[in-house]
Amino acid sequence: MHPAFSVIFLTTLIGAGQGLFLALYTGQVYNTFGVVGEPVPVDMYITGTVIVTLLMGLGLFASFFHLGRPERAWRSATKWRTSWLAREVIVLPAFAGAAVIWGALQYFGLDPVLVTTDALQIKLSLVIGFGAGVLALLLYICTGMIYAAIKFIQEWASPLTIINYILLGLASGFSLAVALAAYYGSPLVDAYALWALVFTLIGFLTRMLALRRNGRIKRKSTACTAIGVRHPKITQISQGAMGGSFNTREFFHHKTPQFLHTIKVFFLIMAFVVPFTLLVIGWSNHLFVLLVAAALVQYVGLLAERWFFFAQANHPQNLYYQAT
Repeated sequence: MHPAFSVIFLTTLIGAGQGLFLALYTGQVYNTFGVVGEPVPVDMYITGTVIVTLLMGLGLFASFFHLGRPERAWRSATKWRTSWLAREVIVLPAFAGAAVIWGALQYFGLDPVLVTTDALQIKLSLVIGFGAGVLALLLYICTGMIYAAIKFIQEWASPLTIINYILLGLASGFSLAVALAAYYGSPLVDAYALWALVFTLIGFLTRMLALRRNGRIKRKSTACTAIGVRHPKITQISQGAMGGSFNTREFFHHKTPQFLHTIKVFFLIMAFVVPFTLLVIGWSNHLFVLLVAAALVQYVGLLAERWFFFAQANHPQNLYYQAT
């Protein structure tokens, strides 16, 4: 497939935003149940919510560049019964709105206690945050299912697609949370760093499994099935046209195998190896600059990973249009 940079930025930005919010809410849960000894600075929650909102907004802005008629974008939500894209369009603003409400409760201090026990207090923001967290996870599933539900693109039609969307979003979000917690001197730095390392490591393993699976795919479509001719050997020498078309532009990346291999190695290093190393060094030595660098480097690596995700997908129509 031809990777659209608008979709690449959309999925990576909102994925990081969802992951960052889940990290913030995890911190609130830890603080409520006494997992961390010291109180978490409220300013960290407020700044984190601003960053989450900014990431979601930038992702939505990028998505408009992929639409032929942006003014009709709202109509995509009408097919929610059958379309995962429509479900994503509904869940995304719902999550963003819930996250903003959660942050607003922190900012204005309007956080009444709903339930009180001998050990803890359940505040309104904890309930709102739980709902937003569920929406964040649901949004990961909707985004992943947009591609996993396309059965004829075999590279995407796998549970690993959804798993990787979740894990890579969580890894980038928690990496951001580590830098944010370090900036505010929050006691959550250790917990965030540990989770960021865990998600990065597991994300690396599942992404390697996906690469291994995709490299061993047995194609269901062949040149023989495409034209309905049963012959042991069919060789295509032309696509039947001299110029390009929508099909040749939209469904193929026009890059060499060597370029694809370079991108694959690049994203494995930049999205997993380098940020993992920077997180370990920055966490153990309390180096804020390295923690910020880990988050930034990982995002660059995820941009390359998402480009490769789309480029590796082989549309069956390329059986015909690959010979140009």
